[in-house]
Amino acid sequence: MEWWIAALAVAAAALAAAGITQYAFVQMTQMKALNHQQTFEALERAGARLREFYDPLPKKDVQITSHDGLRLNGVMVPAEQASEKWVILVHGYTTSLPASIPFMEMFYEDNFNLLLIDQRRHGKSEGKYTTYGYHEKHDVASWIRFITQTFGRDCIIGLHGVSLGGSTVLEYLSLPDPVVKFVIADCPYSDLTRLMHHQMQRLNHIPAAVFLPLVNARLRWKAGFALNQVSPLRTVEGSRVPVMFIHGTKDRYIPPQMSADLFAAKSGHKRLLFVEGAIHGFAIDTNPTLYKSSVKEFVQEALSGESSSRVDSPEPVSEDMWQEQDEYAALNLTEAPHP
Repeated sequence: MEWWIAALAVAAAALAAAGITQYAFVQMTQMKALNHQQTFEALERAGARLREFYDPLPKKDVQITSHDGLRLNGVMVPAEQASEKWVILVHGYTTSLPASIPFMEMFYEDNFNLLLIDQRRHGKSEGKYTTYGYHEKHDVASWIRFITQTFGRDCIIGLHGVSLGGSTVLEYLSLPDPVVKFVIADCPYSDLTRLMHHQMQRLNHIPAAVFLPLVNARLRWKAGFALNQVSPLRTVEGSRVPVMFIHGTKDRYIPPQMSADLFAAKSGHKRLLFVEGAIHGFAIDTNPTLYKSSVKEFVQEALSGESSSRVDSPEPVSEDMWQEQDEYAALNLTEAPHP
């Protein structure tokens, strides 16, 4: 009779493992996203007054088709005066394009045309899975082609992204011959394997050594990509495009050390801004004056051809912002080449 008990225990453990794996997979790739109205309402509950700025602006809805046949949605806001300058604003996970509105004004003031996009599977864009930059980087490339084919190849284009959007715009740099003049990555992850390890182990108290390989297998099977195929850290090592990294010092969802690692790996023109006390995705709300002035200065340098390497922080960040170094030291993080 004891073998029945053992068999039941094994079956129960297998079911539990399958359930946790499926839960992690869904949370990672298919978590419910807010539509435009819900995103507006969430931001307004947090104190943002977006409609006063956004609603009076002239704007146009646009749609394109992705490299794999999805309809992607965006909104164009033309500059006040004729301009060849463009910036594409890319939101984070489970929000939609209205989440990019707080970042519009600093570019609009400098006479940029603006393109706010819904990432695949978000807002009004189609898609089944979020792939953390694996497919999304091609979506960014498609939006850039839309701009150059519609408004001319002389357009001067920059990218700004937050969280998932921040790493998506960094992943775009892995594609051949990126045409953008600058990239601003706000609270990006440096490597998807490291991020998922952190979120499993530290935030959800799930043993990553057991479940990360199971989740990775499910990603390969259902979503068509693997964790080690997404590594902005690997991407920036080989890119000469000017990049600014921004991170709040109180971010626990994506540790600020990830931006420090990206900055250290990046060659050429780069800048790192730590915003003291800011939690995930709220650096611009915590210190809007510092955020906007730093971004404007960086963009001006990038477009003028100046080159510098600079770290900005109100005070030294002494906290060990990435505590599980020993835990992920043996992980194969950046061995796989980009597809």
